[in-house]
This record gives sequence, C-alpha cells and structure tokens, in this order.
Amino acid sequence: MQAKGRRIDRVTVEGFDMELKVVRCEIKQGIAAVTLHRPGRGNAWTKRMNAEYRHVMAGLDENPDVRVIVVTGSGRQFCAGADFKALDHYRDTGDDYVSSLRDDAMARPGHGVRPEYDHDMVWHWGLRKPVIAAINGACAGIAMSLAAFCDLRYAVEGAKFTTAAPRLGLPAEYGLAWILPRQIGVTQAADVLMTGRTILAQEAKEMGFLNNVYPEDEFLDRVMETARYMAEQVSPMATKTTKRQLYGELMQHDVGAAVEASKRLIGDHMRSADYREGVTAFQEGRPPKFEPPQ
Repeated sequence: MQAKGRRIDRVTVEGFDMELKVVRCEIKQGIAAVTLHRPGRGNAWTKRMNAEYRHVMAGLDENPDVRVIVVTGSGRQFCAGADFKALDHYRDTGDDYVSSLRDDAMARPGHGVRPEYDHDMVWHWGLRKPVIAAINGACAGIAMSLAAFCDLRYAVEGAKFTTAAPRLGLPAEYGLAWILPRQIGVTQAADVLMTGRTILAQEAKEMGFLNNVYPEDEFLDRVMETARYMAEQVSPMATKTTKRQLYGELMQHDVGAAVEASKRLIGDHMRSADYREGVTAFQEGRPPKFEPPQ
C-alpha cells in the first residue's frame, strides 16, 4: 500500500505472542495498513487468519503511533470468505461448529467497552481507532461481516460482493442479519441475505453499504488520502468518543438520552488539550497538532 513503512512480523499482546504468517501489517505516518495475505487462496478466512487478525488489531489499538487502521487484501481480492477446506471439514466430520470457534487462546481486541461488542467482528466497534475497509476485490461470506463492522468502507470498481450463505444452505452469518438492515434498510438487506446473489461495487454503494467506489488505478491512493486526512486533521480523542457514541446509541432508543449524553461529552472534551489545540489551530489557519491516541 504505497511506500513501505515499518513492517510488523510478530505481535505480543494480552499475554499472547504470535508470528504473522497470513496477515501483514505496516505502520507509516500514523496509518496502519493491515493486509489479509493468503495469495493463491483468495485471502480466504481461516482460524489462523482470525487469530492473527485479532492479535494485530489488538496491538494496533494499543499503539500510540497509530491513529487510523486500513484493512485490505493481497493481490486483487479482499477476502473470498471461509476457506473451503474448513467448510469440507464440517460437512464430512459433523464436528460442532460453535465449539470449534472457542477463542480462549486469541487476543480480544475491542473487548470491555460494552458486552454487546465482545463478540466476533462486532469487536471492531470497541476499538479506539477508526478502521477503514479498503475492499480491493472479491468480498464474500464472512468478509462481508468484517467489512460491515468497519467504520468506513471503500471498494474498487467492479469488486464483487456476496454473502454466499443461502447458496451453501446456511443462514446469515456473523451478525449480518442485524447490521445490514441498519446500514442499507430491511428491503435491501432481504435481497442481499436471502438471494446470496453477486452484487457489484456500484450497486453496493447505491444501497448505502459503501462510502465510495474508485477506479483501480487510483483506488489505494484515494483510500489512503482519507486515512491521512483523519490521521493528520482529526482529534484521536474526539474520534474515539464519536465512535463510542455512534455505535452505543444504536443500542438504545431514547433520542433525548443521546442528546443529554452528547452535551456531557462536549463539556468533558472542552476541558481537553485537543479542544484547545483544535480551536487555536482553526484561529491561526494551520493544521492541528493533536495529542497521540490514548
């Protein structure tokens, strides 16, 4: 993803130490580029990839040098969904799927903010840092859920999206039946989830799933432009609080409580160094120099 930064090959976090084999990570100028990396396999999702991805994201969330996280895939695909070897395993053995997914030996990024977030994929909402999905190609199955629980989503022109589940005899997976109606509406979500048809990036944008779609020759540059803007111009403290508001208020139905909570948060932030710097920078007509993420 553009010029090389500092590459991370091993992650030690939350008492776990893991060498990265199927996930790559580079940090440069406040931006962490996380790449799902299984070349030749469409970056298909495996238990190993899940473990590495969680370890990396937990480490990045704690790293004060990181302000924005961008997630993409190696080559010309984002993630082709679950690896078919794993799907064959469950078909042939009859092993219990839920039991096999126990995550006791994995890092727990984003956990502890709200009980609702302490689950697969939803944990993205508990992270302090904004996460941008840079969908550079096919996005299928579980990858749809990963992208849905990121904060911003951009795709390359022509990228294909599918839940695939109904064509495999499966229901909606990993919270898609909860999140998609809230992102694109019940009518569109019923189409996506019940047909499992392939949808191109432009249609996904028109549905409201994507923030934007870019041509291939400028895709990563445009995504990184957004990431750099957020890393350089936006207060990490304000971003974290806004993220807490955005998803926390999905959990409640009291608009008045949301208004009153926002007023209390504004008062708290007005006593912060970031607020003083933001106002001063605005008055002086210069870019702000915010404190590192806390």
